[in-house]
Amino acid sequence: MTRHVLLNNIAHKDLRVITRPGHEFGDNVGTVLTFPTEYADIQREYPIFFRKDPATGEYQSIALLGFSKDENVFLDEHGWQANYIPGIVARGPFLIGMQAQQGEERPTAVIHVDLDSPRLSQTEGEPVFMPQGGNSRYLDRVASILNGISEGIAVSKAMFTAFTQFDLIEPVKVEVKFSDAEQYNLVGLHTVSQDKLRKLDGAALEQLNRPGFLQGAYLVASSMANVRRLIDLKHRRRARQAEMAS
Repeated sequence: MTRHVLLNNIAHKDLRVITRPGHEFGDNVGTVLTFPTEYADIQREYPIFFRKDPATGEYQSIALLGFSKDENVFLDEHGWQANYIPGIVARGPFLIGMQAQQGEERPTAVIHVDLDSPRLSQTEGEPVFMPQGGNSRYLDRVASILNGISEGIAVSKAMFTAFTQFDLIEPVKVEVKFSDAEQYNLVGLHTVSQDKLRKLDGAALEQLNRPGFLQGAYLVASSMANVRRLIDLKHRRRARQAEMAS
């Protein structure tokens, strides 16, 4: 359930947000959305794949966190084991909404909060507003993350249009076997075709490079090495579980 309302410093003056990672907050997921605006940070730690949104048929970027729907191998009893947390997670219970303003032709971006989020508290966590009513440093950081997501959505649409134009997107399977009883075959994923990328002529490369899409393609390609990191994290988790059970 979600209950999105416009955030304001009167109705929500005492609102706090629990920012620690945890299963109880829904962080045990195998994939999260990511955006070209954060590829440089994401590709250092997570594999980046493309998949089609079942509702629209459009491509979207995802960071792979685990090998099943409810597995995040970066999450353990000590927290989130990565230096960068994807923006869609770091934003917490907040999202951007659009609100019409009197006298303005275009709606203005405003922050909404999900009042049903388990991260919300009156007594624990980061304050959203200062005692005098101004934004807290935490809320300023969230606003910056939300702006990055908003920009990333727009960039993503243009990037996938360009990748499709040059036929750079290809399906890929991720097959991982940990034992006879535990193996995974991830389907529906796509990536950048490195072969087709190498064969692009100068005009195509320039067209991709000008808006930064060429760098995005290389970042996605280089992120594939992080599949091995996920496998290693999974092995460590299995070893800890076996040790605790013995």
